[in-house]
Amino acid sequence: MTVRRPLVAGNWKMNGLRAGLAELSGMALAYDASLRRRVDLLVCPPATLLNAAAHLALGSGIHVGAQNCAVEPSGAFTGEFSAEMVADAGAAFVIVGHSERRALHGETDDVLRSKAEAVLRAGLTPIVCVGETRAERDGGRAQRVVQRQLDRSLPTGAGAEDIIVAYEPVWAIGTGLTPTLADVAEMHGFIRQRLKRRLRAGAESVLILYGGSVKPSNAAELMAVADVDGALVGGASLNAADFMAIAAAYRELG
Repeated sequence: MTVRRPLVAGNWKMNGLRAGLAELSGMALAYDASLRRRVDLLVCPPATLLNAAAHLALGSGIHVGAQNCAVEPSGAFTGEFSAEMVADAGAAFVIVGHSERRALHGETDDVLRSKAEAVLRAGLTPIVCVGETRAERDGGRAQRVVQRQLDRSLPTGAGAEDIIVAYEPVWAIGTGLTPTLADVAEMHGFIRQRLKRRLRAGAESVLILYGGSVKPSNAAELMAVADVDGALVGGASLNAADFMAIAAAYRELG
């Protein structure tokens, strides 16, 4: 049986000034040896803090990632930054295809696949996000939407060791709402089976994170669901105590 080491990742979105890095310091202090044995931690601050966060996290065991990158490695693309620049700043991961990028910036599955491929090109790991809206779920199209996003957004030629998938029901992000545990289990199981079509037995080693109003009060029950290999945390990751309380769910799960 494949044992997947869980990952709890924090997406700070467009939040945080330099003073906010004190929260990262608090996380590092709370990330003790017993917790390190059970779960990996990742923090994805805004790009302005990426290099400072990477330096601050050195030696703590906490990984640092970016929330986005461009497709191209360099060039006349004002305001953009490449995956190579992200790597140079000290990151190891890049979030790709978050619903806010899809909805607010019009990023298509094809664009997101190219971004994921750029992340791999730079030697980093893409966290590819998928998830349905409330209307899509109510209309019985949730699995169809997630299947399309998986099939079209995952990088071409990537192996099981190259990628992480995050399932985030769009209607649960930042709303305080979460699907039932049965709904989470069903979708994560569906994603695992879909990955098997592409990666065969290797799909058993791919981490599938859950995101969408994860907080200390519901983390343990969510992380205990089959095929949930960790969390992609939004607002709660801005506070060291809340973020580490979510990670500490893995003490209970052993």
